[in-house]
Formats: sequence, structure tokens, C-alpha cells
Amino acid sequence: MKTLDPETIRAVVESVVARLAATGNQTQAPAAVAAASPRAATDNASASDNASASDRSGVFTCVDRAAEAAHDAHLQLKQQGVAGRAKVIELVKHLAVSNADAWGRFEMEETKIGRVDHKIAKLLITKNVPGTEWLQPYAMSGDGGITLEEYAPFGVIGAILPVTHSVPTLTGNVINMVAAGNSVVFNPHPGGARSAAMAVRAYNEAIYREIGIANLITTIEQPSLESFDLLCKNPQVALLAITGGPAVVGAAMKSGKRAICAGPGNPVVVVDESADLAKAARQIIEGAAFDNNLLCIGEKAVFVLSSVFHRFCEELQNAGAARLNAQQLEKLTAAAFTYQPGDGGCSHPVLNRALVGADPAKLAERAGLTVPNGTQLLFAETDADHAFVQEEQMMPMLPIVSVPDFVTAVREAKRAEHNYRHSAIIHTKDVDHMTYMAKAMDTTIFVKNGPSVAGLGLGGEGYLSYSIATTTGEGITTPKTFTRVRRCVLVENLRII
Repeated sequence: MKTLDPETIRAVVESVVARLAATGNQTQAPAAVAAASPRAATDNASASDNASASDRSGVFTCVDRAAEAAHDAHLQLKQQGVAGRAKVIELVKHLAVSNADAWGRFEMEETKIGRVDHKIAKLLITKNVPGTEWLQPYAMSGDGGITLEEYAPFGVIGAILPVTHSVPTLTGNVINMVAAGNSVVFNPHPGGARSAAMAVRAYNEAIYREIGIANLITTIEQPSLESFDLLCKNPQVALLAITGGPAVVGAAMKSGKRAICAGPGNPVVVVDESADLAKAARQIIEGAAFDNNLLCIGEKAVFVLSSVFHRFCEELQNAGAARLNAQQLEKLTAAAFTYQPGDGGCSHPVLNRALVGADPAKLAERAGLTVPNGTQLLFAETDADHAFVQEEQMMPMLPIVSVPDFVTAVREAKRAEHNYRHSAIIHTKDVDHMTYMAKAMDTTIFVKNGPSVAGLGLGGEGYLSYSIATTTGEGITTPKTFTRVRRCVLVENLRII
């Protein structure tokens, strides 16, 4: 399996940063590909629908019409076989990589969260999402004859996109879903809807030009809870794929349709006394600072054995992270979380969405601290019950918890992970500790001695997807995730041995 090592990842990001420095940070609508520029989309119910280029754009205001167009496209894709699917994937990967700079800038301008260099990097690595090669049939042969099992499409998939990675998630989903023979209707997060429409237009125009299929990928121009509900209820939609928070995951699972759900997470890290502390500090920064900690797999809380706690904090500072003192942490916590009135002693912190994906300098300012330019991460010592530990906060601010022993570290990490069974990381040279934590956490992704992103093949072995179906158990999605298994049996014949 081809992967990207840490040096390659750093080279990609450094190249992006260099280009950004050369061109400035002003973001304009992409112009490199004419189809990529967002424009007003109309959805006229006339006899001439599907006749013009705008009707092939895949951008709809009506869920039912988007689903109908996607259904027609799915039937056409069936006629073109695996070769047609492979051509679509080739086009999508090429467009995502060649437009990464422009599209990453545009998404940053629309969402205003994360880092523009990492928005670009996330698109550059979509070429590592698996395609049709993942779907190998399974054959059985014996005295009773032969049996063949193959992976068949569902048809039309209804998919929800997060604001954190609108175009990268859309692109990865398209590659996986079309590789499996499906078409798709996206209901993006409203905060990233223009970015999604931009990519959908570009992909559809290229697909139509190359293989003559219109609207294989569709999206809702002005998505809402109502359009999500209509998508769930549409009879053409055979499967739901959800990348989002607890509310949308819960709604999809109550829809009556099969739902593949990439739900919430709160990835935790344990650092024991045997770890290479300098390496652990660098790699934790690498994972937690990526796109200002918007990745669902990004390190969110670190539990460090007390015997090495102070040395580890020194290594974080040596690696470029900025430390908050108790007063600064208190100020930032007050800005980052609020409490619902009337909740009393069991009040639950509510995240300040304005600080999600914010730059470390902005968070530091709210804490009353000025940090050097280029600071990628803040950190502070907290207790295990602190809001920054217990909440999936998606900010480049790591709470570091001192614990007396390894068993306590794992127990507190598991409590903070809330049994989401998403992701966990350990830094240790003790194989027994690796095994103990892996069994105790029971997470979908478990990384040993590396950054969290290694769990998606970025510096570790494996493949890439931005949809990790933890809630429903499919794991890191692949083309197989979006298929039905069909069996064909021939009795007492064609066994040639």
C-alpha cells in the first residue's frame, strides 16, 4: 500500500506555504477551471431541464429533482461498467489535485476556519483514496459447483458533509461511492455549501465531457435541516452516508434507511515513562495542529505519567508549542465555553463555535498572551475533568493531564473518549502498554508512536478517507463500504479440477 511518509507530508505543506507567501493571502473565486467558479444556480422545472450546461452542473435547489437526476445518472453509469467508474475517479482525482490551491483558498474564505495551507494539502492527498481496485470478487469452488460473490452498488446515496472539510470529504466520498457504482446527492453544511457546489460543478462538467453522463454528483445549493429531512425520505435514496455531529447522526439512524455514520470523537493520547519524549512532542504537535485541529482524528487531550510530565512539557515548548499558565487557561476557557442557564451543578459546557479552528494566535489573544509568529499549538496543564479534556473542542489548544501511573492514564483517557470508539494514540516503547491500551480503548483507529494522521495513511501504512464510520462500525470508508454483497451460484458445473 502506497503511503506518504512524514517527510513527504512536510514537503507538501512547505510547498503550499511557499506558494501562499508568493501569491499573498487574498482569496478569489477559482478561475483555473471555468466550471469551478461558484455561480447562482437555477432549478427551473421545464421540459428543457437537462438540455443546457447549467442543468448538467449537479447543483439543485430541489432535493427530489437532485435525487431523480442522480438516479438517471446511476443507470447510465451501470451501462459503462467498471471502466466508466474508473474514468470518473481519474477525472475527480486530477481536478482535486490540480485545483487544490484555488479550491483550498476558496473554502478557507467561505468557512473561515482552519489553515489555508492545510486546506490545500487535504486536497492534494485525495489521490490516495482507494478506487475500483478495492472491489475484488470472492470466488468459491468445490464439489458442489462454484459460487461468486461480488460488490454491487446501492444506487443513489444521500450524503451529509461537514463544514470542517467540505471539498475534501466530498471528493473522498465521490471516489469511494462512484468506484462502487453509485451516484450521490450531497446535503453539505450550510457553511461550506458554496465550496461544495464549486467542486460539484467542476466534476460534473468533466464527467459529462468525457463519458457523457450528467449529474452523477449532485448537491443542494441552499442546504438546511428541511433538505436533510427530504433527502432521508426520498424514495430514490437507497443509502445514507453521514459525516457530522451527534444530532445529524442520530436523525439519520432514525430515518428507517441504512445509514453509514461518521460520528463524533474526542481522540486521546497517553505518554508513558518509556516514550521518546522529544519525538512524541513533535508528533503530537504535527497531528493536533493540522488544520488547527479540525480533523476528527486529531489529538484532543494528552495524559502523561507524572514521572515524565515536566520533561514532556519542556519538549512541547522546545518543539514550538506555547504554554498557557493557570490564569491564561482560565481566561481562554471562559471564552471557549459557556454554560446553559439553569443547568445547575450538572451544567454542560457549550462550545463557542467562533473559536473552532481558530489560529493559535487568536486563542492566545483571548487568553491574554502574545505568541511568536508561526506558533502552531497552545497547551496547558489541566485536570481530567476540565472542559478542554471532556469536550471535542477542535481548537489548536491541548490540555495536558498529569496522571500517577499507566493504568490511571488509560482509565482517564477512556473516560474522556466517551466510548465514541473513534481514535486513540499512545507513545511508548512498552509493547505490553500498547496492547493494554489498545484493548481497553476499543477504538476504530489506534496509533502507536506516531501522529494521529498516521491512522489515515499519512506517515503510516494504509489508505485515506475523510469519513470514518465509527458510530455504525464500518471504520475508515472504502468503496466496499458503499456496496451490497451479491452471490451467484452454479450447481455441479464449471469446477474444472
